[in-house]
Amino acid sequence: MFCCLRAVRRLCLEKILLQSIFQSRTLSGADAINALRPFYFAVHPDFFGQHPKEREVNENSLKRLNGYLENLQKPGFRSFKPTQLTFYVREPNSSNVPESFSASGFRAVSFTLRTRDLLSTVLDILNSCSLSTEHIQSLNVDSQPHKETKSTVNRPIKWDKTYYSFTGFKDPEEELEQAQRVETTLISWLDDNEASAVKKLKKSLPLRKELERLKSELSHQLQLSDIRWQRSWGIAHRCSQLHSLGRLVEQRPEVLKHVKGCTVVFTDRSGMSAAGHIMLGTMDVHHHWTKIFERLPNYYKLQKRLLLLEDRISQLLGGIQVTYIEELQPLVTLEEYYETLDSFYNKLCDSRLPFHPRSLRGLQMILESDRYAPRLHEFGHFTIPTICDPATLQWFIFAKAQEARENLKRKEEMMITERELIDTSTEKFSLDRLYKDPSVSSAQMIDCCKRLLEESLPYLQGMHLCVSHFYSVLQDGDLCIPWNWKN
Repeated sequence: MFCCLRAVRRLCLEKILLQSIFQSRTLSGADAINALRPFYFAVHPDFFGQHPKEREVNENSLKRLNGYLENLQKPGFRSFKPTQLTFYVREPNSSNVPESFSASGFRAVSFTLRTRDLLSTVLDILNSCSLSTEHIQSLNVDSQPHKETKSTVNRPIKWDKTYYSFTGFKDPEEELEQAQRVETTLISWLDDNEASAVKKLKKSLPLRKELERLKSELSHQLQLSDIRWQRSWGIAHRCSQLHSLGRLVEQRPEVLKHVKGCTVVFTDRSGMSAAGHIMLGTMDVHHHWTKIFERLPNYYKLQKRLLLLEDRISQLLGGIQVTYIEELQPLVTLEEYYETLDSFYNKLCDSRLPFHPRSLRGLQMILESDRYAPRLHEFGHFTIPTICDPATLQWFIFAKAQEARENLKRKEEMMITERELIDTSTEKFSLDRLYKDPSVSSAQMIDCCKRLLEESLPYLQGMHLCVSHFYSVLQDGDLCIPWNWKN
């Protein structure tokens, strides 16, 4: 018996010594940050300032990724659950845009992290986003292929199973295999997170009531059509913004005399949006907001000129409607959008394309300055780059016109189906609210709701459920689930 104990003790000492030797050759936290610089550059939210939906998805995914990387560096941390992440990666300058790119011109990349060491995780991220891993060699670490790195689990020695049986220690290799076999399912995730969500939701209820009261009072007092938020700020943050607007109303009521019928949007910048909404930058002070309200008469004049410009473009292109779709396009100011339209109009006038009058009536198109090739959206509208060659534009619209009409009809049917499924799901599960992230398409939402309705989910009663691309409990208790959740 003593011999066995001495042997085990010697094995433990050898293990500690060998692991310390190999640990000096593994990737450090600072190395991981340096190695991931190309990735951060491709997905950093600051580069998505005019694309709020993609920016929000990347912000949320980066938070979860940073948590995963931090846990990897904690000594003795063993609970590694597979983590699914979705990022939007900036589009390369190419006229051949793959179908995997979103309507806003960014490639959506989803991957699941199951690795237990920094090097494997870094390689997994870079490879998933089709980014080079050659620079990792300069970090003086063992940059073996991902598959081989993954199998070693950052352990230089494969210990005999009897070692773990005798000592009672957990076998890391066996734990990793189990983690790889077990994917997060909707039921298991709700079971693990229901209590946390209910606690946060109950805590947020007084603030939610305060938010509704403030929104209702300001909307009625200023005769606004709506008050919205560009990003998913927390309830407390939204209340603070409404309180700030309320103070401005009390101090300078005369500057708000032109807001009747408008929609106010709290966002990252102040001005008037291309959709005609009043944008109030959350980082701006009352002085900036006051200037915007004082300029409203000039904005309304520019808005009329913009509508006339859209009509002129429509006449040159056979009656196709030029529109701005707020949910799908970058958030731009009225001035920026007018400049885009004016430049495009001048190019069309110079080319004199032979479109038959009213031949394209009933069709829609949007203009985007950061795309390189025309595209037909699944909802039936054409996405046309401002730099598109007129001849290419003419050929593309003629070739896709019939398909566009079919897509528009399908869109109407899809929107009705989506609304019905949301109402049915809300009623069946007694949800307080069911909504989707802006980056989730109608087709994805329909698929998600149909599968939800096949389940029995008592966890959801009274909850706020958001259909997104990942699992998360938001700070105010909203449950986020991926649209393609696993059962």
